[in-house]
Amino acid sequence: MTKLSVNINKIATLRNARGGNVPDLLQVAKNIQEYGGQGITIHPRPDERHIRYQDARDLKSVVYTEYNIEGNPEGNFIDLVLEIQPTQVTLVPDAVDAITSNAGWNTIKHQSFLKEIIQEFQRNNIRTSIFVDPVLEMIEGAKVTGTDRIELYTESFAHQYSLGNKKGIQPYVAAAVLANELELGINAGHDLSLENIEYFHQNIPNLLEVSIGHALISEALYLGLDNVINMYLNKLK
Repeated sequence: MTKLSVNINKIATLRNARGGNVPDLLQVAKNIQEYGGQGITIHPRPDERHIRYQDARDLKSVVYTEYNIEGNPEGNFIDLVLEIQPTQVTLVPDAVDAITSNAGWNTIKHQSFLKEIIQEFQRNNIRTSIFVDPVLEMIEGAKVTGTDRIELYTESFAHQYSLGNKKGIQPYVAAAVLANELELGINAGHDLSLENIEYFHQNIPNLLEVSIGHALISEALYLGLDNVINMYLNKLK
C-alpha cells in the first residue's frame, strides 16, 4: 500500500501572507488526517518563510499518523528534528534561498556527510530518507549511506508526462527496481498531481509513500480538501 503524506507548507504560506492564524495550520493538519491522509509533511527553511520552527514543534502533538520533516541537514534543522523526533526525516540538499527543492543528493560526493547524519537520526529511532534523482549510481550510493529509504525526485517525470511522453517513467522504474534489490524503501515526491499520480503509482514497484503539497493544495481550492485527499487515495489503491 502506498501512503499519502500531505505537505502543508502552502497552508503556512497563505497564513503568513496576511499575518494572524488564518488558515489555522494545526487545524488543517487535523482535518487532513480526519479526511484520510496518512501522513503530514513539512519542510521548514532557515528563513521560516512558510513553516516556522515553532510550527514543527506544535504539530508534534497534532499528528497521529506519520510525521515527516524535510530539509537540508544543517545545524538548526538537525537540532529541531532531534528535539521533535518525527516518524521520518527526509534529507534534501536545498540551497538556503531555493524556492523549492530542485535536485537530489550526489550520494557519492556527499557519502561521508550523509552517513554521519543518518546514523545520528537512526540512533534516535527516526526513519531516514534521502532525496535522489532517478540515477542508478545515486541509488547505489544511497545504499552505502545507510539510509532506510530514498525519495525519488519526480519533477522530470511530471514534466514529461504533461507533454504526453509516458516514457519519462522509465528511469524511475529502473531506479525503483534497483532500490528494491538493494532493500531500500521507496518514497516519491515533487510535482505529482491528480493528473499523473495513478500512472506513476501503477509503474513503480513497492512505492511506500508519496509526499504531495503544491498540487494537492491547489486542486483543493477547486474541489475541496476532503474530496481531493480521497481522490488521491483512490488512485493509490
